[in-house]
Amino acid sequence: MKNLIVTLSLLLFTSYGFAQNKNVLTEEKTTVKTIKNSDGEKKIVKKEQTNEVQNIEFEENGANTLNKNMKNTPVQVTSKTEVSVDGVTNSIDIDHSAYYNLNGRKYEVAVDKGGYNLNNTDGEKLGILRKTSNNNYIYVEDEKVSFGYFDREGNLILETYDSKNDALIINKYIMVE
Repeated sequence: MKNLIVTLSLLLFTSYGFAQNKNVLTEEKTTVKTIKNSDGEKKIVKKEQTNEVQNIEFEENGANTLNKNMKNTPVQVTSKTEVSVDGVTNSIDIDHSAYYNLNGRKYEVAVDKGGYNLNNTDGEKLGILRKTSNNNYIYVEDEKVSFGYFDREGNLILETYDSKNDALIINKYIMVE
């Protein structure tokens, strides 16, 4: 009898923890892109996972009502992107691969093994972008080194020090919609 009471009370209290008090939506999207050029064939696999979590709260706390109205609560959205280039996988918070304009010229920021490449419209690699520990980028082109970051609109900002004029040159690559 004692075992029955302990088992029932344990079952009753543990089933309470399984009640769902959140709306959860998970979406996964996989894109495979194959690029063929003079260097050979390159396969890029991009996996995007988006999670939306919303706490369930009710407008009124009437104990004896069956149908309660749900209160609008904020939705917390997190996304994770993993890009695999030639078998090397990088985890990216936000993917900045896109086309950009600077001074009337079109450029492409493309994912590579260590970060991003900046290419012209012919696919020629102009420089590389590498992420730093504080979520900014170091841009290297020939012997020029710049500090880079993406603004709120997704534009690429590169800041380069000009030692001849003792000035900071700021180039803003505007993202093409």
